Amino acid sequence: MAKLDTQSAATTFAVAATAAATTYFLTKRHFEKMMVTKRSEAYQRDRAEAEIVEVERTAAKLPTGIKLENATPIDVYLWDLEQLGKYFKPEGVGIENKMFALAREETADAKAGKEAAHRANYNKLIGKNECIVANIRRKPGSNEAVRAYVRAGPRAQLHFNPKTVNAAIVTCGGLCPGLNNVIREITRTLYFMYGIQGKVFGIVGGYKGFYDPKTPPIILNPENVENIHHEGGTILGSSRGGFDMEKIIDFIKSKNIRQLYVIGGDGTHRGAFKIHETCMEKGLNVAVAGIPKTIDNDVDYLDRSFGFITSVEAAQSAIRAAKVEASCNLPNGVGIVKLMGRSSGFIAAHATLGSGDVDLCLVPEVPIVLEGPNGCLPHLWRRVKKNGYAVVVVAEGAGEELLGESTETDASGNKKLPQIGEFMKRAINDYFKKQGEEATVKQVNSLFTAVKHIRKFAHTFDCFSMYLRYIDPSYMIRSVPANATDTLYCMQLAQNAVHGTMAGFTGFSVGLCNNKMCLLPIPELVATSPRQMDPKGRTWERILAVTRQPNTI
Repeated sequence: MAKLDTQSAATTFAVAATAAATTYFLTKRHFEKMMVTKRSEAYQRDRAEAEIVEVERTAAKLPTGIKLENATPIDVYLWDLEQLGKYFKPEGVGIENKMFALAREETADAKAGKEAAHRANYNKLIGKNECIVANIRRKPGSNEAVRAYVRAGPRAQLHFNPKTVNAAIVTCGGLCPGLNNVIREITRTLYFMYGIQGKVFGIVGGYKGFYDPKTPPIILNPENVENIHHEGGTILGSSRGGFDMEKIIDFIKSKNIRQLYVIGGDGTHRGAFKIHETCMEKGLNVAVAGIPKTIDNDVDYLDRSFGFITSVEAAQSAIRAAKVEASCNLPNGVGIVKLMGRSSGFIAAHATLGSGDVDLCLVPEVPIVLEGPNGCLPHLWRRVKKNGYAVVVVAEGAGEELLGESTETDASGNKKLPQIGEFMKRAINDYFKKQGEEATVKQVNSLFTAVKHIRKFAHTFDCFSMYLRYIDPSYMIRSVPANATDTLYCMQLAQNAVHGTMAGFTGFSVGLCNNKMCLLPIPELVATSPRQMDPKGRTWERILAVTRQPNTI
């Protein structure tokens, strides 16, 4: 009997447990359905309210989205530009600014030197004080004043009469992909968009080409610049130094130059602004425009410099070669690639991120620690032990805290840099020997490529003996032709430089800011150049994630 009572109790308990579980699951399911229904109703209600608000905003011509309180700038300060029209009577009064397109036809008139032409309206002309705001990042409470840049583009009013324009173009400093593209597009814009009837002088060999009888200027026209964008370097040649204000002004006067286009870095731009100031002091109606050129991407305020993307792309070949060298040379292969980057490591960093094969990236902005918990040498040791090889990318200006700053300078006043590539090669070899092993360290170089390039231009500039030295990949990446992205950018820079000078702006430079073409006053542009990569920014954060190297900041 007791046994039956026990079985009955167990059965009763089981039935009760089952009922309770069933009730729990049914109740839970019921409440889940209620929550789904509530969420759906809330979503539909919010959508209906949003549609009503959208209709109201559209009627009031307000932008879509949620209005943020206290997130608008108090004041906008425009970086204004010098305008020749304030001091000289405009020569283009009454001339409607339309796009001048030449249709060269083999007709009797064309053979006689007359060309059929037609003009087309610009899709948009830039108005007075139209600008691009510099700081586009906003957050609640950040209602501080902001600066803005003059928007680039054609203006309705011309300062110069295209019939009387003579122009000059000069390239200074080191080589950079896209130099020929800029020369080509300035020339074509002057002739094809504005229909100038004067001459375009190409100044050979940098600033000294204004007066050096060994390198007389050449006349540029659409025919002789037609295919130069397919070649690296610059057809005008380039050099450092040679700035002689009196002789430059004499050339401007003798050739009746009305527009001067200077392609170069921050030092070259400082020289360009001095030319602008001297022209104003001497009463010369001359527009001076700069086009920023720095392979290191270190001109401040610009999204990027022309040629930078091409250089990062070209560096990939050197990195791949370093990987092959390191992986095939036993034991413990390490490949070192030295890239350009005097004060900033943008090329080294972006080449590293674009490759995915780099184990260590060294840049000027981040101190190099050789040994210890954050040492780069123990990190390389671990990578070699795991993979059998390692790849190092180093910017040429890295490691001054180890090697010291040089007191020597080049013709442009830039300090000469210590040989960080050779130093790292020795340091890696020594560290591996301390561990009782041998390392096979290869520094990738391309002497044949560089010498071939130098020989091509040596007869023109008599510089073969001076430049024949040990060449590393840093000089490969600056001598290649511009890729498609930089070709487009060079065209935009050149066209907008011409638009600016034709409108009478002077002492300005042109560049991409917040993905919009802008005109910037040269003094402001060079005041904070060269810029550096933020060692606490996103780019360096990504480097650490890709290479897994220790952070020494």
